Amino acid sequence: MNVVWKNRAKHFWLNWAKPVVVTIALLSTFRSAIADWNVVPTGSMRPTIIEGDRIFVNKLAYDLKLPFTQLRLATWGQPERGDVIVLYSPADGTRLVKRVVGIPGDTLELRNNRLLVNGSPADYEALDPSVIQFIESQQRPLHQFATETVEGRGHAVMLTPRVGAPKTFAPLVVPADQFFVMGDNRDQSGDSRIFGFVPRSGIVGRSSWIVLSLNRDRYFLPRFNRFFRGLP
Repeated sequence: MNVVWKNRAKHFWLNWAKPVVVTIALLSTFRSAIADWNVVPTGSMRPTIIEGDRIFVNKLAYDLKLPFTQLRLATWGQPERGDVIVLYSPADGTRLVKRVVGIPGDTLELRNNRLLVNGSPADYEALDPSVIQFIESQQRPLHQFATETVEGRGHAVMLTPRVGAPKTFAPLVVPADQFFVMGDNRDQSGDSRIFGFVPRSGIVGRSSWIVLSLNRDRYFLPRFNRFFRGLP
């Protein structure tokens, strides 16, 4: 009887359990060190990223980390101004999606929601109406939309004048190995204006496109026209 049970256990391990364990281990390692996805639950990056988007996270964008740790094994790049990144909040460790606004050595200033980088004001132009098609039509009059461009790199921003938020801050210098991040939804984003600079070690990776999008207000129906959408 013991021999029969041992044979059954061996068969179960070799043909069922072992392949599942190996697959899970490989997938977990892949997601930890190479690539992952991130579900966006809030509107802090509106209108670029909206609630229900699933964004691709390239964990090899800047470096290679030891799986399941923040220990860097090799580095070949640094986050650049304008990158959309996934990071751990210095305040409570929550995983967030924000845009890099300042890199080490930058002098930043915000005047009534207008950004200055190294003394030069960002350019603000009218935003392509197609970018805000996923913002509810009844909400659009409550906001202001624009394309913010710094050193030739532009992206959408959304302002909400009636919301009390940090719209101005005095000039500050980004320290070495630190980054200043903000949400594209400038008046409804908890970012470096609240929790301060983000250490390089707290950056998970870079995102450059939306994998898929589900509308949680409509029974999680897919928004097919947001699938595989690039991020500026």
